[in-house]
Amino acid sequence: MPFVDEMHLLVAPGMTGATGNIYMGLHEFQDMAFVLHLLRPGDLFVDIGANIGSYTVLAAGAAQADALAVEPLSSTYARLQTNIRLNGFNERVRTVNVGIGSSAGSLRFTAGLDTVNHVATDNDAAQQQIEVPVVTLDALVGDDQRPRLIKIDVEGFEHHVIEGGSAVLGSPETMGVIMELNGSGARYGFDDDRLHQSMIRFGFQPFGYEPETRQLKLLDHRNRVSGNTLYLKQIETVRQRVQSSRRFRIRNVDRDI
Repeated sequence: MPFVDEMHLLVAPGMTGATGNIYMGLHEFQDMAFVLHLLRPGDLFVDIGANIGSYTVLAAGAAQADALAVEPLSSTYARLQTNIRLNGFNERVRTVNVGIGSSAGSLRFTAGLDTVNHVATDNDAAQQQIEVPVVTLDALVGDDQRPRLIKIDVEGFEHHVIEGGSAVLGSPETMGVIMELNGSGARYGFDDDRLHQSMIRFGFQPFGYEPETRQLKLLDHRNRVSGNTLYLKQIETVRQRVQSSRRFRIRNVDRDI
């Protein structure tokens, strides 16, 4: 399918998140537009829970930033690699077929659940599972380059990702995190408000973003309307970046943002 600018996505029926791009142009419109408007060539975008690579294609393809795409499920990882090859920006992307957690090791993940595959619990005993190697965010990123922006979509396992990423998240160079907060953390004994407070301690503040006007709106709590919350620091730099960004063409809905 035509995606943004000259980018394409290879999409099949049943890919819930991916097919959302067909109907809406951008499946998560505000967050995906923010990725396009914030990033510049030479920036690093880290996509944790990349799935088939919709966000990675926006970051490394349309915005021409560097990307580190993390996808634990081998079948989905193959689709991620296909979308990277399809768009021809392999040199700007590193892909890793691992999970991200609070410490190195391995974890069992559910399989066959498309976008809602997750780290398995006792309640998933009847579900198909696979064992996946796990590393920390700090170890994966290393010290050479800090990301400008991170997307974390791990179906409730966000607290463990944060625990293993204090150096990356505490860096002033890391200006933003798009994090899914939809109550899924309850399966691991964590709630969204606790995770929200962890992000505040790292110096982030919650914002909403309006792509048409390029305006940031400070929130007094996590985003309870959308499933994602946009956490930012270095606010003036972020504001200057999004307001000065070029426009992008969302091709399948014939719209510029």
